[in-house]
Amino acid sequence: MKIPFTKMHGLGNDFIVVDCRERDIPSPGKALKRLSDRRFGIGFDQAMILKKPSKGINADFRMDIYNNDGARVEMCGNGIRCLASYIWKKKLSKKPRLDIETLAGIIRPEMDGKLVRVDMGEPVLEGRDIPVAKDGLIKDYPFMAGDKTFRMTCVSMGNPHAVIFVRDADSFPVEKYGPLIENSRFFPRRTNVEFIEVTSSRRIKMRVWERGSGETPACGTGACAAAVASNLNGFTGTKISVSLKGGTLKIEWSRQGRVYMTGPAQEVYEGSVDI
Repeated sequence: MKIPFTKMHGLGNDFIVVDCRERDIPSPGKALKRLSDRRFGIGFDQAMILKKPSKGINADFRMDIYNNDGARVEMCGNGIRCLASYIWKKKLSKKPRLDIETLAGIIRPEMDGKLVRVDMGEPVLEGRDIPVAKDGLIKDYPFMAGDKTFRMTCVSMGNPHAVIFVRDADSFPVEKYGPLIENSRFFPRRTNVEFIEVTSSRRIKMRVWERGSGETPACGTGACAAAVASNLNGFTGTKISVSLKGGTLKIEWSRQGRVYMTGPAQEVYEGSVDI
């Protein structure tokens, strides 16, 4: 079976977008894990699968997301910008604001000039709902990983995040501590991990260890979680720039409690592959 795909990226966080509105990929987790290999496949951090909305769901499209380890996950901020850009470029919808069904609920990307602005919804701060193995707000929480104790703040943006503040993000050993935290029993569904350096009240620098993918150049939901955590801890205001290895995202935590993310989405190439 041959499927067409479009390779895209958001600040270097790279994806394939596959239109599966009319046909499914057999055993998608297994197939996409194989295709994600950067030596023997296409190579990508995640796969964005475009589908029709589920029966009874009032949405324009559905987005199924698979990490490069084959696991289906709830949400991807950079990915939904790419999916929306794909929909508009392919003229699948003329609406400037889309309702996209995800496992994290309905997410709403909209055109913002050459960028895409996304209403990411309200952050989840109740521990058991993130989920973590603790009740209440998890803010500045002491957490032991390997030989080091961190101060951690946990947020869900439809998927779980552990935000940790460090003095120097560039030199921090993300590859050492990222997997230890991701796979801790404290996180029933594992977690994404953001290592944050606050550079001013309006800007933070971030490196991210993504659940199931390892370190990536950018993470949209992670940038949103980091912005919320930075504000909760009194380091920043509600409108900030988040500097990542792949570029910059603008994040706003509005007075209404919703988080908005603005950033680019770029197409790399189109192709087809046997699965």
